[in-house]
Amino acid sequence: MLHVLLPGREKLASVPSFAAWVARGTALPAAVPGYLGALAEHFRWPEGPLPVAALIRQSVAGDAEGALWLCADPAWIQAELNGARLLACGNLVLDGNDAKALVDALAETFDAEGMQLHIGDAAHWQVRLPSYAEVPAFPEPEDALGADFFTQLPQGDAGRRWRALLNEAQVVLHNHPVNRHRTRQGLPPVNSVWLWGAGTLPAWVETGLNRVYSDDLVAWALAHRANVDVQARSQFASLDSANAACELLDLQDIQPDAFERTWWPAIEARLLAGADIRLAFADGQRVSLHRRHRLRFWRKA
Repeated sequence: MLHVLLPGREKLASVPSFAAWVARGTALPAAVPGYLGALAEHFRWPEGPLPVAALIRQSVAGDAEGALWLCADPAWIQAELNGARLLACGNLVLDGNDAKALVDALAETFDAEGMQLHIGDAAHWQVRLPSYAEVPAFPEPEDALGADFFTQLPQGDAGRRWRALLNEAQVVLHNHPVNRHRTRQGLPPVNSVWLWGAGTLPAWVETGLNRVYSDDLVAWALAHRANVDVQARSQFASLDSANAACELLDLQDIQPDAFERTWWPAIEARLLAGADIRLAFADGQRVSLHRRHRLRFWRKA
């Protein structure tokens, strides 16, 4: 069985061969939309929200035990007439050197609150919190993207400290040389961080998967904690799948042209060889494909 995580179904509708197969496949019950919802179908952990920050920190540094962690991922906020909007989080084409420069600049702001800001990779930063910290609920990036920034922040007295922290971070980032350079290159600025994914390291993570192919650090962190083989997705076509009865291919951020050129031919080859394929679209749609479905010629895309 090959499970494939994909963008929304409409995004890939322009790939004719793929759209034809999907039309002939078997629709499964819809699931929770979003990337973390799709991962939760394959990984299990103790009850509660997924502690993304602690899992990432343990994966990259091995020192997450015994501490409370919070994601503080690089973000782009665009000011508007009546507020501001979160337009990107994490995936901002930020290299390691620039990420380090920004995190170093923010260190004093977080240190003043008894927190330490660390880099997991250029797209994922984590904050080690003091044991006494009370962390309100923050929306996951997928839920906050496109929404008014300020309405997504925790309100009232419980949120005051966190709103002030974000405001200070934005002041530091606003005129940072990295952002001036990015502006000259036509790239969006990293002018804020997005806080989410709080928690402590779970005692265990379980999965029925034998192998994961992904370029996303969240998937790597889950796979590491579950002690399952994880590879860059570029290895998908080159590794033998005979000993991996249940695999996950993470293409949740793929663009249609790359999907049509590279990934769909490799997936279709598995399909025609007799593998069962389960597609998980980001909008919550789920579709099962099998070689015999090619005979459903009366179903049109």
